[in-house]
Amino acid sequence: MPRYGPMYGPDLTFLGVERCDVDDPASYADADVVILGAPFDGGTSHRPGARFGPMALRQACYLPQDGSRPSLALRVDALRDLRVLDAGDVECYSGDVEGSLEAIESAVHRIAASGAVPVVLGGDHTVALPDARGTARAHAPGRTSMIHFDAHADTGNISFGHLYGHGQPMRRLIESGAIRGDRFLQIGLRGYWPEPETLEWMARQDMRSYEMTEIVARGLEECLTEAFRIALDECDQIFLSIDIDVCDPGHAPGTGTPEPGGLTARQLLDAVRRICYELPVAGMEIVEVAPPYDHADITALLGNRVVLEALSAMARRRADEAGGERWDPRRPLLDGR
Repeated sequence: MPRYGPMYGPDLTFLGVERCDVDDPASYADADVVILGAPFDGGTSHRPGARFGPMALRQACYLPQDGSRPSLALRVDALRDLRVLDAGDVECYSGDVEGSLEAIESAVHRIAASGAVPVVLGGDHTVALPDARGTARAHAPGRTSMIHFDAHADTGNISFGHLYGHGQPMRRLIESGAIRGDRFLQIGLRGYWPEPETLEWMARQDMRSYEMTEIVARGLEECLTEAFRIALDECDQIFLSIDIDVCDPGHAPGTGTPEPGGLTARQLLDAVRRICYELPVAGMEIVEVAPPYDHADITALLGNRVVLEALSAMARRRADEAGGERWDPRRPLLDGR
């Protein structure tokens, strides 16, 4: 069956990194990270458009597409200090939910099984099911925990008569056994959904959900520290799921289901940096960037920087583990230069 190739934008790699082919394991055998696009938005319940997210995330930058991004804060160049490749997009047809999810999971599993960290650019949050399940299968189902940034719990059961959609992937993940409910940490929930029945189901799974009121009262750093302790208890690695609508719409307007009152861009970037620096991240995704509703590329730029912050923190973690000078966030920028 012939492949269509790039379907939702120009054929670019993430900020100019080298290409690889997910069907050719030799092309990413030495990779530390493989970027993968999942341009699927057939599970949206409100505004579609996230299928255009992967291409927007790849190119949202005012600097050259040259495969280099030195981090001022972390003093690494993740795109060069790590072997970062881009496998392009999984071909997804929005009219075929099951087929698209199967193709995504197969690609993610191949990447994770090679030893690389899959970084998936969505797409709507339906893709969390194949992304996290494919990663967990490559390691040990039940030994991978989830840290999930989102305005919404995404633990619904059936929507519009279907089991699969962007409001249901977390329930399907827990039901599959890939991720334990009691090692499922949600950060940034708010608003007016889900209904009490779904909250009761979540409580029975022993999920831990940090609603924004609790985050404001206790502080994000304290909540993260507690979440880290739970996530590492009896688990060996983390899957990081980031729905861009965890941020307030003033910081991320280009998304399908915006909910006022969320995290700031700075809070999200700092949290992602801390997670990828302190925890063993085996896979991650950023989803729900919908360019048709963006203004001045605000959301795409933030999403691009979320990926860069994650990669830079992974590179810094590796440098420190190799015996380099440990990173100190209090160190002045020009100290020792």
